[in-house]
Amino acid sequence: MTVYDLAENQYGRPRAAKALAGAAREPYWLDDPERPDALPALDTDAETDLAVVGGGYTGLWTALMAKERNPGRRVMLLEASRIAWAASGRNGGFCEASLTHGESNGLKHLPDEAEQLDRLGRENLREMAETIQRYGIDCGFELTGSLSVATEAHQVQWLEEEADADNPDLVFLDRDEVRKEVDSPLYLAGLWDRTSTALLNPARLAWGLQRAALEAGVEIYENTPVRNIRNAGAKVRLLTDSGTVTADRVALATNVFPSLLKRTRLFTVPVYDYALMTEPLSADQLAAIGWHNRQGLSDLNNRFHYYRLTTDRDGAARILFGGYDAVYNYGRSMKPEYEHREETYERLASHFAATFPQLADVSFSHAWGGAIDTCSRFFAFFTTAFGGKVAFSAGYTGLGVGATRFGANVMLDLLSGKETERTELQMVKRKPLPFPPEPVAWLGVKITTAAMVRADRRQGRRGPWLKAMDAVGMGFDS
Repeated sequence: MTVYDLAENQYGRPRAAKALAGAAREPYWLDDPERPDALPALDTDAETDLAVVGGGYTGLWTALMAKERNPGRRVMLLEASRIAWAASGRNGGFCEASLTHGESNGLKHLPDEAEQLDRLGRENLREMAETIQRYGIDCGFELTGSLSVATEAHQVQWLEEEADADNPDLVFLDRDEVRKEVDSPLYLAGLWDRTSTALLNPARLAWGLQRAALEAGVEIYENTPVRNIRNAGAKVRLLTDSGTVTADRVALATNVFPSLLKRTRLFTVPVYDYALMTEPLSADQLAAIGWHNRQGLSDLNNRFHYYRLTTDRDGAARILFGGYDAVYNYGRSMKPEYEHREETYERLASHFAATFPQLADVSFSHAWGGAIDTCSRFFAFFTTAFGGKVAFSAGYTGLGVGATRFGANVMLDLLSGKETERTELQMVKRKPLPFPPEPVAWLGVKITTAAMVRADRRQGRRGPWLKAMDAVGMGFDS
């Protein structure tokens, strides 16, 4: 059994349910009195130079940078609901430099480009920070770095092997050292990557990009779902409920939602992830855990947790605690009722109490979930359609807060028709393996999830099924 299996037995459902009793079932980030008012829906036919479909990070970055590249270009962004209502307003606010869901995953899939992609990812994070500062986006951006923690004895060696004596920004911490950083009795070791991760308020980042885009002249229409896309000679037509948009170029930034390009739909599956936010912590409670350097944390299990400190507008500190369960529903289905899962909330509450027993009496103010656009290689892929007039990007697999900006640049490059360093990447030219249709996809995910649970309980040893998935390039990681 893992330490988290023991935690569920020790802290029990009644205790977890009590801690969750007053929690609002909505994303903490979106429960913000300064959330922008809704923008009008499209109510007429229109023509534009560039149409962007989707108002999450990918679409917002695409629209804003399109105007930065060519201020005279007419750009329209069409969002089916509200800006940031989906993944961009529901994630943990971890903004990582990696474009490939971690160095080891990049080496596995694109070994010849790993060094180049690392450089491009760090450039992207630096440019993102500069953009946030330039536009005055108040999203709490802070370059804290990340701390990976070993909670099982066999994981200590993994961290020792990953540490780099020649890299002062990648520091191995033994048990005493890691507990000086963040005090949890579960921690046996840690690896602090000082420079590759920033933390931010994800919804406020999206709203800041929305404001910057509007000020740059982008036309944004909310509550305007695009129902169909059609080739129209030299142009492309988008059909909405109340008008047709005719565009020279189209960027599809719908991510987890069913693609308007049917041939891309098998490349992603929606996987639901869940998180909790604590009530504000007192000064004594904060002192009991340390965490003075405010790193973003995660453990090393197949079913991993991610957690971080955040700060309210009044300066009060809270802890976001999420992950572990990654839930796929039959048929690639997405429904509002999937955004909440009491079983997972109670599990996370018990794991939180085991991680920080000094905070075992802390209650939670918010509990929520959302869908992640998962692909089989765990990082973004790209394609074009209609003779290069349409570009599409998806598959960020939960690591899109920073990588979507890079993906937006790739789509703009592709739509320009010019070769760039980005368009020549194998990352851009090659696609992941598609997931099979149902019922094979559902059965495969269930078998893989069970195999991951067994591996966590067997000192990380991957059994025949996981080894086979690794061999074909579909090794699942929650």
